[in-house]
Amino acid sequence: MPLNIINADITTLRVDAIVNAANTGLAMGGGVCGAIFNAAGAREMQAACDKLAPICTGDAVITPGFRLPAKFVIHTAGPIYGGGSNDEQRLLRAAYISSLSLAVENNCESVAFPLISSGIYGYPREEALSVATTAIAEFLAERDSDIDVSLVIFDRASFAVGRNLLGEVEAYIDGNYIGEHDMTHGFDTDQLDFMVLYAPTSVDAGAASFGSLDDIIGNLDEPFSETLLRLIDAKGFKKDSEVYTRANIDRRLFSKIRGNKNYAPSKPTVLAFAVALRLTLDETEDLLERAGFALSHSRKFDVIVEYFIASGKYDIFEINNVLFEYDQPLLGGA
Repeated sequence: MPLNIINADITTLRVDAIVNAANTGLAMGGGVCGAIFNAAGAREMQAACDKLAPICTGDAVITPGFRLPAKFVIHTAGPIYGGGSNDEQRLLRAAYISSLSLAVENNCESVAFPLISSGIYGYPREEALSVATTAIAEFLAERDSDIDVSLVIFDRASFAVGRNLLGEVEAYIDGNYIGEHDMTHGFDTDQLDFMVLYAPTSVDAGAASFGSLDDIIGNLDEPFSETLLRLIDAKGFKKDSEVYTRANIDRRLFSKIRGNKNYAPSKPTVLAFAVALRLTLDETEDLLERAGFALSHSRKFDVIVEYFIASGKYDIFEINNVLFEYDQPLLGGA
């Protein structure tokens, strides 16, 4: 059920359904629409669409994918932007919800969207992105669905995150980021995290602090999964779905974590839960330590996530938008 942002050509994706930003007449157009028709086979796709046309703005219909790698194409008509006073936001949201509903009805486990209405229809990209992520996130939360959703950005240069937010993040990076190569000296970042956590301050101090191997193993700290479940209870969450939805985590992955006290998560997964639980920076660092990681100012990914947590900004989709902008791994996922 996670929402991912990817930089790709939507016509090449091997997913159950891709979404076409269509016109109400379902006629072959330009841009994403034209690319989808051409890749599917324009004649076959147009014949299938003619049987379903016209549709209203905000509605969606489904056709086979024909020659596309995707099994289905969901066609939805987004609004033409007229300044924002013509119910555009509601209609754009409806386009996403209608498309997702059709995907679920047709047993799709994965669906990929373009940024609807942000091309020739003129919807401001930053606003279109906000509507898209909010609508998709709310749909997934309400349905508790296992469907994987991707928001596909064909041209990274056209991706839009708020300039003010990016300015704040850039200033934080400038003040805290020391460069990925300044500290690693040939070590990969996971090795560096381990060294920061576990290297003794000196040989003598290290030797003095350890007993036998049996003593060490018998006095391990509380593992990640137990700490996570304790935090969930402490923060007052009543349902698991509230947590993994806010963390942008797949339900099946959460079940693995709950059922295995020795589960070893990835660093983005740990940080996704930290955001979902609205942990402080100290709490986040403790949770990371339980999984064998640490925040490092030699990694731009870490500095960006640290900025949001330190600032008390816990919208995981907003964080992922910025991470995508900086070409960094996203939080959550499967």
